[in-house]
Amino acid sequence: MASLDRVKVLVLGDSGVGKSSLVHLLSQNQVLGNPSWTVGCSVDIRVHDYREGTPEEKTYYIELWDVGGSVGSASSVKSTRAVFYNFVNGIILVHDLTNKKSSQNLYRWSLEALSKDSSPTGIIVSNGDYDREQFAENSIPLLLIGTKFDQIPENKRNDVLTRTAFLSEDFNAEEINLDCTNPRYLAAGSSNAVKLSRFFDKVIEKRYFTRDPSQRITYKILNQKCH
Repeated sequence: MASLDRVKVLVLGDSGVGKSSLVHLLSQNQVLGNPSWTVGCSVDIRVHDYREGTPEEKTYYIELWDVGGSVGSASSVKSTRAVFYNFVNGIILVHDLTNKKSSQNLYRWSLEALSKDSSPTGIIVSNGDYDREQFAENSIPLLLIGTKFDQIPENKRNDVLTRTAFLSEDFNAEEINLDCTNPRYLAAGSSNAVKLSRFFDKVIEKRYFTRDPSQRITYKILNQKCH
C-alpha cells in the first residue's frame, strides 16, 4: 500500500465548523467522538478507488490536510499557513450551515489558498464582495461541504439550501450537505457519496493526467523526496 500514488486535498473553513469531524468521517468512515481544535495542520489518509468499476480503476491515497486557524488571523499566522498550500491538487471548503458568517468566509479562505502569500489585485471591491469570475479561471477542483445539516429547523431549510446553491455556483463546485455525526449521509450509492467520488476522481485526473508536462515533473520529484 505504501507505493500507492497520492493527491493532496486541503480542507479549509472557520474554526468550529466541523473540519476535523468531517476528515475523520472521510478517512475512517467513523464518527469522531471527541473533536478538538486543530493547531497548525493535521493530515489523514483516505483510500479511494479511481473510476471504480471501470477498466481504468486504480487505488490512490487521498491526503486530507485539515488546516486550523481563523481566516481573520494576523498576517504572521497566514504566512505560516501558506506552507500548507504548496502542491495542492484539490480543496474542500467547509462551512457550518447554521452559521452564515462561516459561509461568507469561504471566499477569503479560498483566496488565501489560491493566492498563497501574494496580495491578490482586483479581487476585493469596496463593499467587501469578491470578483466571482476569478473562480471560473481556477483549475484546482473545489468541493463545497455544509455541516450540521441536522441542526437546521425544517422551516428554514429551503432558505439555507438556496444560499448554499449560490455558493456552489460562485465556486463552480458541487455541494454536499451533511451531519458529521451520521455516516449515513455518505452511505455507498447515495448522491453525496457519488459527488464525493466524482470530486476525488477529478482531483486525480488533474494531478496525474494533466497535459502540463512541467507539472508532472515537479510532482515526480516531490514524490521521490517523500519516499
